[in-house]
Amino acid sequence: MSWWCTGIRWKDGRPAIGWLGEGRGERASVLAYGQRLAFAARGERHCLGVWRAGKRTACPTAATVPARTGNAQCPECARLDRSFSVAADTNAADPRTYRVYLAWFGPGMVKVGITAEERGSARLLEQGAVTWTWLGRGPLMATRRTEELLRAALGVPDRIAYARKRAVRAHLPPASERAREVAELHARAAALPGWPESLERLECEITDHAGPFGLDGLPASARVITQMVPGGAVVGRLVGAAGPDLHLADGLVVDTRLLAGWELLVPEGESVTAVPVAEIPSAAAPETEQDGLF
Repeated sequence: MSWWCTGIRWKDGRPAIGWLGEGRGERASVLAYGQRLAFAARGERHCLGVWRAGKRTACPTAATVPARTGNAQCPECARLDRSFSVAADTNAADPRTYRVYLAWFGPGMVKVGITAEERGSARLLEQGAVTWTWLGRGPLMATRRTEELLRAALGVPDRIAYARKRAVRAHLPPASERAREVAELHARAAALPGWPESLERLECEITDHAGPFGLDGLPASARVITQMVPGGAVVGRLVGAAGPDLHLADGLVVDTRLLAGWELLVPEGESVTAVPVAEIPSAAAPETEQDGLF
């Protein structure tokens, strides 16, 4: 029975690796910091199909996917996925309640975004937000208008590349400084005119993810995997995770978006091969195609 990796999942504030088995649905393996990880890729990387309303539709052509892309979908499945996407503004009729958030990822790295209220803080964990707070809640279009208003007024971007986030993750200021910066931005946002009347404003309540991410004592990130290859193996001790990134004790970062679509097995001795890696710069890195998924 083959199980295909679907990437990282955050379950109850803890990282987990998702798996898809033919005819057996999905399951997840919860990870613990300090545990040893060891896996190797087999065969080819395949499209994982489309998820809609919690259900998966398999790729009709079982297409292969390039190893370096951050999305384990073929172009056709990706198009279908985005045709029902709130993020792509193709599902404006979504009746659910949404929340607007303010997220801090590092010095000078702040963004405003929205997420379905029923998802709680999952979106913040998935993005690797270190410190954050809610700004308001209401209908989808009201939260979308608020998001655009605050982006323009606060001068913050609509996305921050993962390369920039991981480059500073081991060198962050103390939690008190992070909280102060977020609180100040919340106050600035709250003072702005033009908020939609249908949006309920929320008080500033700072949440910090240093604990869930294992940031205390995180080693400086030195290298990041750029793609998996058939037979390519990764072995190391897990010390932290943030967003899609797994941090190993030796400074290697595993971007789990690149694991999705592969069948992963336990490495077998000398049959494994090296996995391509790239050095992580100390300064902010330019956004790449892979980093474009935010």
